[in-house]
Amino acid sequence: MKATVYLEEPLRTLWAGQDPFAAAEALEGQVFRALEGRRTLRTEIAGHGYFVKLHRGVGWGEILKNLLSGRLPVLGAGNEWRAIRRLTALGVGTMHAVGFGERGSKPARRQSFLVTEELAPTVSLEDYCQEWRAAPPAPTLKRALIERVATMMRRMHRGGVNHRDCYLCHFLLRLPVDPRAPQLSLIDLHRAQVRQRTPRRWRNKDLAALHFSALEVGLTARDRLRFLRTYFNRPLREVLNREQPLLAWLEAESLRLEARYRRKYAPRAAPGTAP
Repeated sequence: MKATVYLEEPLRTLWAGQDPFAAAEALEGQVFRALEGRRTLRTEIAGHGYFVKLHRGVGWGEILKNLLSGRLPVLGAGNEWRAIRRLTALGVGTMHAVGFGERGSKPARRQSFLVTEELAPTVSLEDYCQEWRAAPPAPTLKRALIERVATMMRRMHRGGVNHRDCYLCHFLLRLPVDPRAPQLSLIDLHRAQVRQRTPRRWRNKDLAALHFSALEVGLTARDRLRFLRTYFNRPLREVLNREQPLLAWLEAESLRLEARYRRKYAPRAAPGTAP
């Protein structure tokens, strides 16, 4: 069975002479997600933290269900591996993979694993920004974060990568925070797509998801304009003239996403209470 395997230290030494797929399956630690055919856990090796994603094949039923729903199925760790490598080459902060393996020609039975270094200490931008409305941050830090996110997004999209889950919670901020040069890493790339060129449709979906996730963090109109100027890397007047259809669509799409979110996650009435 043809297999692709990539190992860095400490896995190269730790797994020497072993089947890397069996060695990955044998890793133990705190389990964060356990689904049929997929498991995510945190483990420690030589005192350092690592995250391990194990894929054992999703089955034809899951593949067909995704396709019939208009979604592209995730067949293994290969998506995330390729996205990490491309983002790293583009200078976009992300995870560092120390191990990857994939084997099996049949999509429904493909086996794969991905081992990445733990990003710590960090906090997600969603958590870091949630008090901004009540307690705004220092202007220098706010501008630096907006420009950093916009630059990461521009490089990612121009480099042929779209995230498909591009929310603030997937940007990890390194602690302690440097207010003038904050360090961010983009994570959760298992649904990412990697091409030579990002289609406009998928670029716009990423921008809409990010816009929606930032609705409640107290950004001003000036903040949003700063993001646009940095993301498009053009004079603001030109951006507003050329991208007016996109900006109108982003506003409408963010409202649609917000309405869907409230329908899905709105607290249910307690038993016995009036509707």
